[in-house]
Amino acid sequence: MNLLFSNDNRGEYPNSWYAATTAPLAPFEPLRGETRADVCIIGGGYTGLSAALHLAELGYDVALLEAHRVGFGASGRNGGQLGSGQRMDQDGLESLLGYDDAHRLWEMAEDAKSLVKNLISQHAIDCHLKPGIAELGFGNSDVAELQDYAQKLQDDYGYKDIEPLDADAAHALCPSPAYKGGLVDWGAAHLHPLSFALGLARAAANAGARIYEMSHVHHITEGAEAIVQTDKGRIRADHVILAGNGYLGGLNRKVAARVMPINNFIAATEPLGDSARRVLAEDIAVADTKFVVNYFRLSHDNRLLFGGGESYGYRFPSDIAAKVRKPMCAIFPHLKDVRIDYAWGGTLGITMKRMPYLARVAPNILTASGYSGHGVGNAVQAGKLMADAIHGDASGFDTMAAVPAPRFPGAGAMRTPLLALAMSWYAMRDRLGV
Repeated sequence: MNLLFSNDNRGEYPNSWYAATTAPLAPFEPLRGETRADVCIIGGGYTGLSAALHLAELGYDVALLEAHRVGFGASGRNGGQLGSGQRMDQDGLESLLGYDDAHRLWEMAEDAKSLVKNLISQHAIDCHLKPGIAELGFGNSDVAELQDYAQKLQDDYGYKDIEPLDADAAHALCPSPAYKGGLVDWGAAHLHPLSFALGLARAAANAGARIYEMSHVHHITEGAEAIVQTDKGRIRADHVILAGNGYLGGLNRKVAARVMPINNFIAATEPLGDSARRVLAEDIAVADTKFVVNYFRLSHDNRLLFGGGESYGYRFPSDIAAKVRKPMCAIFPHLKDVRIDYAWGGTLGITMKRMPYLARVAPNILTASGYSGHGVGNAVQAGKLMADAIHGDASGFDTMAAVPAPRFPGAGAMRTPLLALAMSWYAMRDRLGV
């Protein structure tokens, strides 16, 4: 079974609030027959579209292959949070890599936020970009950790856009009785993820990249001139970029051993009107300290967009709305009877260290994936880093590629049950509050 075709109709965006509120691009034609390119990119999400845009602007002949529609996968379905830093916090990075490298990765993450914001401005992408993400905790210990972390970023990293929140300040932003404090990051942001993806696609096409939709890649022949084979055609290319993330499947074993697909779910309520202020008093996004993170924000038409719950394996649950309603009502009990108008799932890629996996898997094949829920900034930056590496400046790519990326335990079909067992243990800790 292939995740690309397990939960969706081929070539159709999911029935999400994002798809319902975004003007679609005219379809790009599938690849038919044989062609040649300087660079062939596999995957039409943030990573692939960013790589295509930057390479085309550098003068390369670029061909991008997407099995469905651009922005079809996690790039068009995620929570839309453009967070600061890396997915692993700076304390963890300092322990893993040392003080200097941790600081370098912080600066790269700041560059990633700036890159996204600059692309939105440069290409006039209408994706409702707004500042502010709060991280909120449930008990004294995790609130204290968040507050201490905000202070650390101010003191050690010179980051002044973040501030700790006590219980009163947290409730002034988010009135949920579940949260006891945390931090707010005004340098982070949130956006409409599918609108952003389609804006990147439009910009890449305008720059000269050739985009082929409905072009499923099923084989790559490595060599000085790589051959990328689809259902109805093939591309000969000097360079190949693997940008399929959680949907890459078995195209490359090195990536498959280190990047695990998992499923995550979001629901959009009916418009809340004036009662939206009982959810959020300001137009910010929120993520909390659960291991299986709850994340949410208000849409521009005053719906609650709430993400929560995960699953492992190929198939989504039959009732996604019910799966998301449970954690949503734990945070906002007063919404127990609210109507859910849209509910959808998506597949993302995670790594053991929750850091992106960037690698040169062959002399002329680069890959970037495994953003572990932090992909709005990471993925766009990874696309640029691979474009830069192909153009001769691999410094940023090599910095990210040097982060340890252990293989998941088990092999083949055994990896998913092992991951599900580990995640279930953490989910139980969440429920018990330990």
